[in-house]
Amino acid sequence: MKLLTHNMLISPNTRNGFPLAIEVEKMKTVESEFNAEFVARMVEKLEYPALVSTAASLALEPPLPAEVPAEFRDDEPFLRALHHVLLEVEIVEGQLVCPETGKKFPIKEGIPSML
Repeated sequence: MKLLTHNMLISPNTRNGFPLAIEVEKMKTVESEFNAEFVARMVEKLEYPALVSTAASLALEPPLPAEVPAEFRDDEPFLRALHHVLLEVEIVEGQLVCPETGKKFPIKEGIPSML
């Protein structure tokens, strides 16, 4: 599961089921081609504070800035760091944990099961 996907998941049937915590059993990095335009378009769709919190909880390097830079579309180092976090980090095995109920949802072979 890529962190782009994680950033859009919410625990079903809850009021405060976002962001889901991640308990990692296996994580890997998979290089992917950098596309600055795609990453810049994703910025407006993200819950950026939740992404920063998730990246910090996973101790990802380089760390993302606390806030999106004002001129982010022209900030290649920021876009590359965001690309890495969103598209190259993959949770292979682990669990998502609802912040409201504590319910755990398994991640198996990179696929989260929200049932």
